[in-house]
Amino acid sequence: MMETFDVEDRWPELFAQLDATQRNAVRQSLAAGWHEGFEPTREDVENVTDLARGAIDVDEYRRRGHAAARRVAGLVPAGR
Repeated sequence: MMETFDVEDRWPELFAQLDATQRNAVRQSLAAGWHEGFEPTREDVENVTDLARGAIDVDEYRRRGHAAARRVAGLVPAGR
């Protein structure tokens, strides 16, 4: 488990295109889950930052989230 919440330090490239308000929103969103035991992966952080900077819409964000959940549950092979 992550001892400190350091997503921006771990994956700075994902935050590079965000302004200060977007960075704060992403950190706060992920931190809320982290305080409840959620450990964000690079994929999780990438999806949230992509949504925050407008690279994807909410429908694509949901599609990615559902695909990740199916992989974690073992319903589809990794890489698909």
